[in-house]
Amino acid sequence: MVGPGDTRDGARRTVREKPQQIADEIRQLIVRGDLTEGESLGREPDLVERFGVSRPSLREALRILEAEGLISVRRGALGGVVVHRPDERMTARTAALLLQARGVPLTDVHNARSMIEPVAVRLVAVSRARRSAAAELRRLSADQLEAIEDPEAFGRANARFHARLVELAGNQTLSIVAEMLSEVLARAVTAVSQPDPARDTEATRMRGLRSQARLAALIEAGEAAAAERHWAEHLTVVGRVMLAQHTKTGIDLMRHDY
Repeated sequence: MVGPGDTRDGARRTVREKPQQIADEIRQLIVRGDLTEGESLGREPDLVERFGVSRPSLREALRILEAEGLISVRRGALGGVVVHRPDERMTARTAALLLQARGVPLTDVHNARSMIEPVAVRLVAVSRARRSAAAELRRLSADQLEAIEDPEAFGRANARFHARLVELAGNQTLSIVAEMLSEVLARAVTAVSQPDPARDTEATRMRGLRSQARLAALIEAGEAAAAERHWAEHLTVVGRVMLAQHTKTGIDLMRHDY
């Protein structure tokens, strides 16, 4: 027999479910591409009418989506709900939170990248598009060279190189993982690239670019085994030289400017 308490519990479940239903509907529109980056969903009164819900239910739905990074709510006369498409920074932020909660050191993240990228290199080197891939990697290296004196800009350009390297292998799932790892590690690259009288960091970055040039040449020549071996050795050096100071340090989200 259903008692009064059960009725109230059922009502509470309905109240909780409605915001989630609204959030699900908007989320699907964003994921499918029906809503684009920066597009306005409208103001709160418009959305209440559009979805046929109460303001509390709508606000809860918007809080869910805002926490996921899919929208931002702008207040004031010119405000409204603005759409954001999912990207690697969103994934990186979530991953960094989880890694921080588990006390994972940055070198652990680097080691994960070191497992993925050499395999991707081999796949790129045996592909029919290896010459165009090598040309693109050279362009990404040139972007880093232009930013050689700016640690933050260099870190971002370096992250793009690593993410694109895996993307060129053609596996979308692996690409998403690689983008997330590169975004997390970009902050570490920036940190260790800051001016330090004890070491010539620009020279270190230049050595890294020469290594990238060697990689592009091996990929262009289709020397898959040599390219894979070279990149594995490169990442070992990066881990030792650039991340050594973080070996015992857990990931600090506050140091990651997402």
